[in-house]
Amino acid sequence: MELTDDLLLRYSRHILLPEIGVAGQTRICDASVLIVGAGGLGCPVALYLGAAGVGRLVLADGDTVDLTNLQRQIGHATTAIGENKADSLARSVRAINPEIEVSPLQEVLADSALHKAVAAVDLVVDASDNFATRHAVNRACVLLGKPLVSGAAIGFSGQLAVFDSGRADSPCYHCLFPEHADEPELRCAEAGVISPLVGVIGAMQALETLKYLARAGEPLIGRLLLWDGLRADARVMKVPRDPACPVCGPAASASGRVDVEQA
Repeated sequence: MELTDDLLLRYSRHILLPEIGVAGQTRICDASVLIVGAGGLGCPVALYLGAAGVGRLVLADGDTVDLTNLQRQIGHATTAIGENKADSLARSVRAINPEIEVSPLQEVLADSALHKAVAAVDLVVDASDNFATRHAVNRACVLLGKPLVSGAAIGFSGQLAVFDSGRADSPCYHCLFPEHADEPELRCAEAGVISPLVGVIGAMQALETLKYLARAGEPLIGRLLLWDGLRADARVMKVPRDPACPVCGPAASASGRVDVEQA
């Protein structure tokens, strides 16, 4: 798209950055992003990507806003209690930037719906809160060759990684966290979470997304960032691609398909 005078002014602080400039901002404005989850992580991701000018945002969440969400899910107002989260967050994003397209999906994406949503965008942000959804989103991204920005947060700790199956050196989410049926997981409702933590991780997901879209800097591909909020300590670990991975490894490629199961 061509940036009008108003858009050049709106995004001027991006354009001033030599790593982005007009060309990078144009790529951002031409891009489409699917955000899976409109909760603690999805809120800051959507608000920042919307403000940054991502041309089309698709927000997917089948849940409704609850009073207990408001401590950390900054895209929802008290008046939105009982409303679908995707609808509520879409309204908040539009209020910040009416120049972009925001499409809410009031459902938990699964099977063909997940496949269709991933196929229709340039990049996927996983802001979900459970392993089943993360693995299903990962399988869809690998199958369709879409980059995936994944984040998680619980208690005072968070993590972030970027996966791009189009790169030979990139692992997928399954390489990092193999899927197990009996895998224990903690959710905020059981373990609690400090409210700014989801903002920290969500903002970093948005940053990695914008870097990828604008082709700026070095994406967090093949690396896992671990954030300890209690100690204000960040560690980055290298994550190799698993040659035996059933999702992105040679066996999966040879079969020509990856099952997209229910999220």
